[in-house]
Amino acid sequence: MSKTTTHPVPSDTLIKAHFTRPEHRFFNRELSWLAFNTRVLEEAMNPNLPLLERVKFISISANNLDEFYMVRVAGLKDNYDQGIHTPSADGLTTKQQLDRIHEAAGELMRKQQSAWLELQDQLEKEDIRAVTAGDLSARDKEWLRDYFEENIFPILTPIAVDPAHPFPFVPNLGIVQLFELTPPHKKKSMVAMVQFPPTQSRFVKLEIGGGHRFMLLGDVIELFIHLLFPRYTLINSGVFRIVRDSDVEMEEEAEDLMRYLDKAVKQRRYGRVVRLKVSKGASPELVKFMLEHLPAERQDVIEVEGMVGLSQLSEIYDIARPDLKYPPFKVRFPERINDFGGDCFAAIEAKDIVVHHPYESFDVVVNFLQQAAADPNVISIKQTLYRTSHDSPIVKALIRAAEAGKSVTALVELKARFDEEANIRWARDMERAGVQVVYGFVHMKTHAKVSLVVRRVDKKLKTYAHFGTGNYHPNTAKVYADLSFFTCNPDLCQDAAYVFNYVTGYVKPLKFKKIGVAPLHMRSKLYRLIDEEIAFAKAGKPAAIWAKMNSLIDPDMIDALYAASQAGVQIDLVVRGICGLKPGIKGFSENIRVRSIVGRFLEHGRMVAFGAGHGLPSTKAKVFISSADWMPRNFDHRVELLIPIENATVHAQILDQIFVANLKDERQTWQLSANGAYHRITQDPAAFAAHDYFMTNPSLSGRGKALQKLGTPETPVTPAKPQKTNKKK
Repeated sequence: MSKTTTHPVPSDTLIKAHFTRPEHRFFNRELSWLAFNTRVLEEAMNPNLPLLERVKFISISANNLDEFYMVRVAGLKDNYDQGIHTPSADGLTTKQQLDRIHEAAGELMRKQQSAWLELQDQLEKEDIRAVTAGDLSARDKEWLRDYFEENIFPILTPIAVDPAHPFPFVPNLGIVQLFELTPPHKKKSMVAMVQFPPTQSRFVKLEIGGGHRFMLLGDVIELFIHLLFPRYTLINSGVFRIVRDSDVEMEEEAEDLMRYLDKAVKQRRYGRVVRLKVSKGASPELVKFMLEHLPAERQDVIEVEGMVGLSQLSEIYDIARPDLKYPPFKVRFPERINDFGGDCFAAIEAKDIVVHHPYESFDVVVNFLQQAAADPNVISIKQTLYRTSHDSPIVKALIRAAEAGKSVTALVELKARFDEEANIRWARDMERAGVQVVYGFVHMKTHAKVSLVVRRVDKKLKTYAHFGTGNYHPNTAKVYADLSFFTCNPDLCQDAAYVFNYVTGYVKPLKFKKIGVAPLHMRSKLYRLIDEEIAFAKAGKPAAIWAKMNSLIDPDMIDALYAASQAGVQIDLVVRGICGLKPGIKGFSENIRVRSIVGRFLEHGRMVAFGAGHGLPSTKAKVFISSADWMPRNFDHRVELLIPIENATVHAQILDQIFVANLKDERQTWQLSANGAYHRITQDPAAFAAHDYFMTNPSLSGRGKALQKLGTPETPVTPAKPQKTNKKK
């Protein structure tokens, strides 16, 4: 798909030649992501959070870093090896990026280990201990030996590598423990290895004594190495963890997409090693041994002073200590659905509704499709699936609908990274049940989230649509902050039908009535809306843009925002993760503010608002929700949707409630400076926190009759700062 025309930023808006250089206009994508993951880790050091939640943030940060190397760093390494030296948007070469990533990631890893060390001291005060062999009593060792012989020894395979015992395959994120041993009656040492079984917990819990005591699996194996290698003398040992390239390349000639991806995903297990972590203290001989038997290089070796594989601290989080975790909150089911006796279709017919997850239950989305599957008046269901759960109730509903004789189409995105295997399995199950399964474009992901149900009502056909900012995944919907929008607006439903036809039949509609669709015209639609705000500012009218997303790195869109800032448009951005835009530069981007919210829930919803000559917030503002971040891939190489919100109650909920709360948040917010540094606004436990607000305040469009009792809804919170009014000169 060819790239759309870039936004014509007027040359006079780039007021200083200094800022025409890319390194002065953009932050580096990879370094910005590492800065985001550092903010995640900072939550582990937040004294106002429950202790086990802080442990969990270390695990999340470590897991994020693994995936970053598996995909982003692996891609950069491939480019470097292939001689591809195209600079990044900020002007860095591939080599420069790799060098800076290595430095920043090294510092992040040191902070992770330091955080875990500090939290161990605090966990001990709560009678939760990570112990080593030196901490064990004779009784502990006796119990641990029995446990080892009964539960661990039978699933371990000690290997002495030689011509008769070749080096075994170690999968991505696999952990092995190497031992330098001296055989009985011999002086020359040998190297043996034990691979950690993937089904075995990383921590062994001691079930005797009081409290919670855990010992790392590697320490347990080393303690009883004499049971694996009797009469051998242990000289040295080391724990190694392998991170492999896990991206899947698409080929032009992939005739059968499912078969090709099925094979490619299996081959991914054998990807090149991009990182080889080793516990500090492992001898040079053991490191050399691993390098001789793996497709890895010396620069890929990372020595870890502490625990190798901190992502597995999630096992510690799972212990039964609810007093050390977030207090539970009651997930609400939209009252307006209950007002209609649980009839989703009747509620949607009455008025549009937006459901704010995880504060409002994802069950309403499941119920919508389950009701569609069971309703004899429903004749057709169309559904996109990008990511979903292992036991997906969405997929089961589609299968039941097909078995009931309804026309069911599932647009399954097989290329959803790390979910390829699950999606292939679901696709096959649905095909066997009679669902018409399509896979979209070979070289373009279908990232849009939409359900379309056609139902016969009074001898006429009526269409109902669900548009989401997140995935059809009940489990992630419990922690991801996303929006589900239900409507039977004829124009929106017809546009949704056009989207399905575009992907299933490659039929480009002549015109969409309301929805912006990537890669067709979402980019140009946003440009026009930005240009309108520029025109309002130049005319002396209030001009403002609010946008919330996960990532902002598209250079042309950033330049459009710079142009708007220089024209006097007030721009407030909530960008959770990567941000390539430099805010607050006098005379260039001084009217742009960028915030990042990191807290109990993962901010995932995408939305944007334009003042339309009235400033923000305003009942006359143009408000949209979207499936897309502002990245080149989303605008030019994915199928994405931009949905206008026109119903007054839903408009007020998104703009006056959700947007304003995000901009008012202080306790969970980090502010981005022009130099790239993020500064936490405050840790004051009394400061306003958007997540707490949403947990305790019902949404406007979901209140139903309760809203009528309250009268006209008032703006629940006020903006963090008043918007400036541009005066005509």
